Amino acid sequence: MQKATSLDELKYKNAPTMSKRARNAQIIGMAFAAPAVLGFLIFNMVPMLMSLYYSFTDYSIIGRTTNWVGLDNYIRLLSGRDPHFFVSVRATLYFVVLSVPSNLLFAFGIALLLNRKMAGRSLFRAIFYLPSIVPFVASAFVWLLLFNPDFGLANQILRTLGLPTSMFFLGRTSVIPTIVFMGLWGTGATQIIFLAGLQEIPRHYYEALEIDGGSSFHKFIYITLPMITPILFFNLIMGIIASFQVFGQAFVLTRGGPNNASLFYVFQLWRTAFTYLDMGTASAMAWLLFIVIMAVTALVFRTSNKWIYYEGGDRD
Repeated sequence: MQKATSLDELKYKNAPTMSKRARNAQIIGMAFAAPAVLGFLIFNMVPMLMSLYYSFTDYSIIGRTTNWVGLDNYIRLLSGRDPHFFVSVRATLYFVVLSVPSNLLFAFGIALLLNRKMAGRSLFRAIFYLPSIVPFVASAFVWLLLFNPDFGLANQILRTLGLPTSMFFLGRTSVIPTIVFMGLWGTGATQIIFLAGLQEIPRHYYEALEIDGGSSFHKFIYITLPMITPILFFNLIMGIIASFQVFGQAFVLTRGGPNNASLFYVFQLWRTAFTYLDMGTASAMAWLLFIVIMAVTALVFRTSNKWIYYEGGDRD
């Protein structure tokens, strides 16, 4: 019998082979994962690649000939030749700047209250979470009635208090702040995530600070706030992504008005694709939005090591 002449051959001969049971388990695992993988490839990856291709064409859904136009769609958008592009960008940025901190502060404040020991705490938690599962279209019509400038409850309360009334959804300067205020109604999921983070903070930290004479303010500044920063970071990222993609409010409530004051980016993208039937430009808008969201998310990740505290670990 011929002897092995190299160390690699010896290693190969002595290497353990995968048993039949292990192979079967691997096949079963791949079979269970296949629907999710195929679903991602067919319904996510393929449409993304198709939209990337269409962004370099003048493709229209009415079925005429598709021509390659290169970067013309991107140049037309970024050069200002599309009169509505930068209007939608400004409206969306204004919404993001108002919405993200407002939702985080409101959700965190409610979570702090729901984390306190009080009678009926479970009931209050359910009440504050329920609005987030109400269908958006149904709740939108309720807000339309509440913020009606003529007979809405909001203006009636303002008149009773002797305060100036507002046009709410019908005013150029008030429409986006009104939409942001309405969005606080649906922060139940964010509240639950904050509440879960608060309950994970070890109680002995607070007890040690009490022994040292710390007040409630000291507990919040030196324990609660640093320990909740990973949860805050997660909600910040999710809030930024969701805010850049705001669509339903403009579609259901304002149709981009008044006078394009709430012409959000994704609503303009939808209008370009399905009203103007210009799928090539709409695809270019989608990829520009993708790049912006990726850039903002990367910037937040890049700065996160300066303000996020991980218990028992290094910030880096």
